[in-house]
Amino acid sequence: MSSDAVCDLVVLGGGVNGAGIARDAAGRGLRVALVEAGDLGGATSSASTKLVHGGLRYLEFGEIGLVRKALVERDLLLRAAPHISWPLPFLLPVVPGGRPGWVLAAGLFLYDHLARRREVPGACRVDLRAELAGGALKPELRHAFRFFDGWVDDARLVVLLARDARDRGAEIHVRDGAVAAGFADGLWTVSTASGRRIAARHLVNATGPWAEAIARDLLGLADPPRLRLVQGAHIVTRRVNRTDEAFLLQQPDGRVVFVIPYARDWSLIGTTETPVAEPGSAAITAAEQAYLLAAANAVLARPLAPADIRHSFAGIRPLVLEEGKGDRETTRDWRFHPHAGVPATTVVGGKLTTFRRLAEQLVSALFPGTRPWTRAARLPGGGVPDMGGRTARANFLLWSRALKARFADHDPALVERLACLYGTEAEALLAGGLGERLPSGLFAAEVEHLVSREFAQTEDDMLWRRTKLALAPPAGLPRHRVLA
Repeated sequence: MSSDAVCDLVVLGGGVNGAGIARDAAGRGLRVALVEAGDLGGATSSASTKLVHGGLRYLEFGEIGLVRKALVERDLLLRAAPHISWPLPFLLPVVPGGRPGWVLAAGLFLYDHLARRREVPGACRVDLRAELAGGALKPELRHAFRFFDGWVDDARLVVLLARDARDRGAEIHVRDGAVAAGFADGLWTVSTASGRRIAARHLVNATGPWAEAIARDLLGLADPPRLRLVQGAHIVTRRVNRTDEAFLLQQPDGRVVFVIPYARDWSLIGTTETPVAEPGSAAITAAEQAYLLAAANAVLARPLAPADIRHSFAGIRPLVLEEGKGDRETTRDWRFHPHAGVPATTVVGGKLTTFRRLAEQLVSALFPGTRPWTRAARLPGGGVPDMGGRTARANFLLWSRALKARFADHDPALVERLACLYGTEAEALLAGGLGERLPSGLFAAEVEHLVSREFAQTEDDMLWRRTKLALAPPAGLPRHRVLA
């Protein structure tokens, strides 16, 4: 095999970590190939709670370093992709039997000051009786704290990372998973389902919940990492948030549940942490659904019923196995597991928020002669011009308003939808003509963009992971129940 056909790095897994690693490495001038068996972000990375956050509750377990790292990354992502991520205000009610107000105040003070804040305001105490958002809650709940974290369209984030990687020279192979791999004569050779053979000097196993099995069974390594697998389940219900503010609800078991405004007309409620044995068994259980409904109904003025659930989904989280710790206490930080005797590393753990830092650290360790570059880089569609706003999101909103004025012959809601999905690339879509509106609600030009630039191959790719149009399909379109 000729040296010019050999990659520097092959990445197994097209979730947020795998796509982030491929992007980082390609941007350093390395030759990179990414191999994914399904759709990009088709498993855990599209089944998150969609939050870009430091992890307020992790402070209770002394994870100050992780929280600080995540808070730095929160601000960086909000600037890199203001079309798909933005500051999200939370109300944290003070509830009987929960953490006292002074404990919440102290925790939020620390949360606000662990890292520099450019994109989000600080926390404050509020009277729920004077807040429009508080009208959704039971009248006996009188006090809360307002603080800010971030929201991100997780599935689109993964797609844009892969887009950026490909634009910088990486090969992205979707729905073409590895079926065999071996190391000999200083090279890994990975064979895919389509018959493609990829030779690489280094291999990274970033397959998330499947990482242990892939290391052991596909790569044939004698030292696979040990994982703790937990399921996070979510339900999407009728809209219960009266404003754009989310709720963070303390639970009697010490956990927290999020109630988040979602896709304009809905609320997203999650998440659970249920131990599971197999990585491919993600499916919400009746007990998890009941738990989430009970958590919300404990505070809502107008309770939810099972009939109010529009959609549900679950994802398997691979956590670092820490003996003696329960699921709540197990770290959400990442670990790199180098394999003995071969240039291969398995990535274990991590959070949606910290993908960039993880990728930067790993690629710097594997290729120490290269230079990091992603800290200030924008993602595709995120290069919004400075419109005089104080934050990246403020600039995006000003730019979006100008876009609606420029294309005043279009429905403003349509222009807004395109801007929030495609960012600055919406301008070219609108200027070039959208073409026919299809029964799915997509336009012909959108479909061409999703297929040619965003790796979409199926209806589910387009309507769920890329656009979320399946949540409220046009009349006559079947309502699917697949991953969000």
